[in-house]
Amino acid sequence: MTDPNSPNWRTLGASVRGAAHHRAGLPNQDAIRVARANGELPLIVALADGHGSAKSFRSQHGARSAVAVALKVCRSLCEPDSLSRIKRWAEEQLPLELVRRWRERVDRSLARRPFTPAELDALDPASRRQVEAHPYLAYGSTLLAVVVTPAFILYLQLGDGDLLTVSTSGEVERPLAKDERLIANETTSLCSAKAWNEVRVGFQALAGSPPALILVATDGYANSFRDEASFQQVARDLREMIREEGLEPIRSNLKSWLNEASRQGSGDDITVGIIC
Repeated sequence: MTDPNSPNWRTLGASVRGAAHHRAGLPNQDAIRVARANGELPLIVALADGHGSAKSFRSQHGARSAVAVALKVCRSLCEPDSLSRIKRWAEEQLPLELVRRWRERVDRSLARRPFTPAELDALDPASRRQVEAHPYLAYGSTLLAVVVTPAFILYLQLGDGDLLTVSTSGEVERPLAKDERLIANETTSLCSAKAWNEVRVGFQALAGSPPALILVATDGYANSFRDEASFQQVARDLREMIREEGLEPIRSNLKSWLNEASRQGSGDDITVGIIC
């Protein structure tokens, strides 16, 4: 049963193929999945961004595997238990489980469909040696996830991308600080040798007011704005639009807004999840 005094959480999301990918004939290498049982909590939103480099020639499949695995593993957080034990499991075991299950899916994919000569011949010799020695590179992907329950919110990030929260007063915060190591096109990844050590987790017990809005986005969105302040203003504007008009106008226009952002900005694929 839904607690009549708990917030009525709603969500929507969209993913668009980047303008540069259209021009180059490349697919959308992002992925998004949302899970919600019968309209009730827990609510889980997962986004992934396949690397798309020459070495990561199957990264769109890696991204889809990443969000599928995130939904399955994050459901374990929602089993009845004390908040302290859930928090400890999320910080210590969740990263290991995510990487293990993602690699299992990649292994099954490779068993069904080994790398073809055409895929490998397209690589330069050094890249080919790397992929043959470490096949997960071909599926490389980042991962972002948010889990909302009546008792807590969990934020998870591996690699680039953005998580923003907006309070009822319009204050924008990052529940996970930016990883300053991620510059230019460098990012941590599910295909990293010890990826579980790179997963960052934030745990927010809901003792007070929850965020009014949570924005989750692959890096193509923030990279389409001139600076951090402009990007954060988008989160505030979305919160204000939802407060005044509800979700439907955003649901109707979100894809066109993201396409315009990609055309005028990064040119990259853009995927956004909104929780409010």
